[in-house]
Amino acid sequence: QVQMVESGGGLVQAGGSLRLSCTASGLTFDHHAMGWFRQAPGKEREVLSCISSNIPRTYYADSVKDRFTISRDNAKNTLYLQMNSLKPEDTAMYYCAADVVPWRWALPRCQGYNYWGQGTQVTVSS
Repeated sequence: QVQMVESGGGLVQAGGSLRLSCTASGLTFDHHAMGWFRQAPGKEREVLSCISSNIPRTYYADSVKDRFTISRDNAKNTLYLQMNSLKPEDTAMYYCAADVVPWRWALPRCQGYNYWGQGTQVTVSS
């Protein structure tokens, strides 16, 4: 059974930083592309960023490009999202997810991710 567990969320002031972590189990971690997504109340889920399984390819949504950095430590089965220059509009529940198909680097990017965590809340105060 695949489990994804996010951590690192919290309350931060605008302009601050947070680093989210996502630890995965039940899958061969380094075979799967991974991604970060978020959903704010009353809004649709938004793709933020994803990273390929082995060759270090990344994708960022325009809304977070140059502020967020995705990375992974395959030895620790852990995915990260470093978030800098946070804005109140970044307030949302943040989720990590894994592509169900090994080795795929999907087009459109960050699609087909069906292994999901429970989320971690990020709140940015103005």
